[in-house]
Amino acid sequence: MPQPRRRIAVLGAGAWGTALALQAARAGNAVTLWARDPARAAAMAEARENARYLPGQPLSAAIQVTADAAAAMEGALFALVVVPVQHLRAAVAALPPGGCPLVVCAKGVERGTLCLPLEILEQLRPEAPAAVLSGPNFAHEVARGLPAAAVVASGDAALRSLAGELLGTAGFRLYGGDDPMGVQVGGAAKNVIAIAAGAVIGAGLGENARAALVTRGLAELSRLTVALGGRAETAAGLSGLGDLLLTTTGAGSRNTSLGMELARGTPLEAALASRAGVAEGVETAPALVARAAAAGVELPICAAVAELLAGELSIGQAMGRLLSRPRRDE
Repeated sequence: MPQPRRRIAVLGAGAWGTALALQAARAGNAVTLWARDPARAAAMAEARENARYLPGQPLSAAIQVTADAAAAMEGALFALVVVPVQHLRAAVAALPPGGCPLVVCAKGVERGTLCLPLEILEQLRPEAPAAVLSGPNFAHEVARGLPAAAVVASGDAALRSLAGELLGTAGFRLYGGDDPMGVQVGGAAKNVIAIAAGAVIGAGLGENARAALVTRGLAELSRLTVALGGRAETAAGLSGLGDLLLTTTGAGSRNTSLGMELARGTPLEAALASRAGVAEGVETAPALVARAAAAGVELPICAAVAELLAGELSIGQAMGRLLSRPRRDE
């Protein structure tokens, strides 16, 4: 008799959630994909496609779409939580009770509390094993099965091993990691730095300037990682340097394209309204800078982005301030 399929829940039916559902199915699992809006869940189930975020990419027969979170998690070995950080607390609080392991796939810092994703889970579900999945991944490429790599980080060795075993394939290489703090900082900071990198290109300052900014941004990311208890080498890995490179140079980066639009004179509200996905760096920037300040870490690039987004600084003023900083040894 054929072996019953292992079941994975994916909570969140945006581009990344749908891509991970497709990957989980590709790895041989039965997948339940949860969408918050019942009408949208029904439309996806009928069309077998996420027409809003991944048009033209058919859903595997192994993927069941539902708007019932309890049904989605029933029998799941773990749940991938794929909602924006600013909505993560509400989404997790609404989940049915239980100790189902949670693998959070969001990147950012919560405004107000300054919490990273796993800190939110620890407050709401301290009994549930938790991990974070991060890396240099564009959803549309993972959905198509193009080669990619990511890291699953957790202090729970059994969970990171299970997630790697069930999600990984030859085309989607998953590495385990025991520095979830470093992985989370990398995922949050890279989106903020990407806005700055996009602004450099949008302002016509050239590739030399972008390379210099990204390199100094990596230094900021690394300093904060260490200050919050992570390891410097994590910043040089997939969730740090790898994700930073993709997000600051890839044509599909929402945060980089936002920075370009801002530098070309588009108001922030108009630039945000014109895109389908969430540019996480916008909400994360002020929260990241505040979290760093509490830890005694200075983030000049991220601080300039936060002030730019708040309308307190122009592109020219931001560039001028960064370029006029005192020189010192690298």
